[in-house]
Amino acid sequence: MSTQPTNSPPVGQHDADTSAAVPDPSSTAAAHVPSDVSSGPRATIEDVATAARVSVATVSRAMRGLPNVAAATRQRVVDVAQSLNYRPDPAASRLAAGKTKTITVGVPSLNGWYFSTVVAGAEAVCNEAGYEFQVIGVGSHDARDRLLDDRYHLERRTDGLILVDVEPSDEQASALARRGVSLTTIGARIVGCPSVQIDDEHVGRLAADHLIGFGHRDLGVISGLDDDPMNFAVPMARRSGFFGGAAAHGITLGDEHVRNGNFGVDGGRVATAELLDAPRPPTAIFAMSDEMAFGALMELEHRALRPGVDVSIIGVDDHEFARVVKLTTIRQTIAEHGAVAARLLIEAMTVRATDAGVDYVPPAHQPTVELVQRTTTGPAPTS
Repeated sequence: MSTQPTNSPPVGQHDADTSAAVPDPSSTAAAHVPSDVSSGPRATIEDVATAARVSVATVSRAMRGLPNVAAATRQRVVDVAQSLNYRPDPAASRLAAGKTKTITVGVPSLNGWYFSTVVAGAEAVCNEAGYEFQVIGVGSHDARDRLLDDRYHLERRTDGLILVDVEPSDEQASALARRGVSLTTIGARIVGCPSVQIDDEHVGRLAADHLIGFGHRDLGVISGLDDDPMNFAVPMARRSGFFGGAAAHGITLGDEHVRNGNFGVDGGRVATAELLDAPRPPTAIFAMSDEMAFGALMELEHRALRPGVDVSIIGVDDHEFARVVKLTTIRQTIAEHGAVAARLLIEAMTVRATDAGVDYVPPAHQPTVELVQRTTTGPAPTS
């Protein structure tokens, strides 16, 4: 089995020092504002978030004086907003298109860090634009069909709908449009609707290349749900990318290398135990979410195994606690996905209310992802 020196991560990956990959949010240096920003178009809430190195949800809470924002962070956000000459657009509030002035977000689960973070990003933009905001659980195909059924009269309750990892049929999307409800999706692409979706196959390939670059050949995967009423596409895409990345290096993976972790800490721990109890346990594990990776780290600790030495673990998301446990992960800017989706939806609603819709091409936004190297991945053990 090939190995690399302990202090030499694969070429092209981030240095293990997380200060370069994840700026300290308490640092005033992290809030550098380019001198020419305010001379361009009106600054948006996303501009402030980027300059202050916080999420759009944090900007929204700080600017509205809401709790759960550290005093130093609040002051940094205010200072950046003033430097950018940012202010909520009063025109956007006056022109909030539609009858209800409400935007709805539908999510498969009302619990969980990922969905709550997406919702927070979307809510920040909707508040800025003067819309009421509501969240509804859509945990099965039956729930989706009831929500989108003509008899539910969604058009009486909302002007726009963001569906997160809930994929409607083309006919359902068309029916919504005929009833005057604009639709944007996160995690799926629907004909005629704006969308926000990362390349999940690329995520899987990044994870495979990173682990194999460290010399690992015995690989394990912690995937999604045991019982998935929504036929969630993300786990299959990430699995396909990981398996394809492994195959490119001459490694064949199958179902025996995969356990489901139900996108939670407890599930991740159980899945890791099952993988490590296999006749040929993996020396490296790809967890399809950071929360499942946290569970994997708990199981390693229980077995007195060292992350990045005895067994390597890589996650996905860059959860706010990932750097606390020094988890190597594939970062996606989840709150910003919600913010972008809300802005695309508001744009589509505005276009629908004008004659500009004739030439409107709904954008398909693909956010980038980034490998963040920390200490839970390292060279494959030699014995």
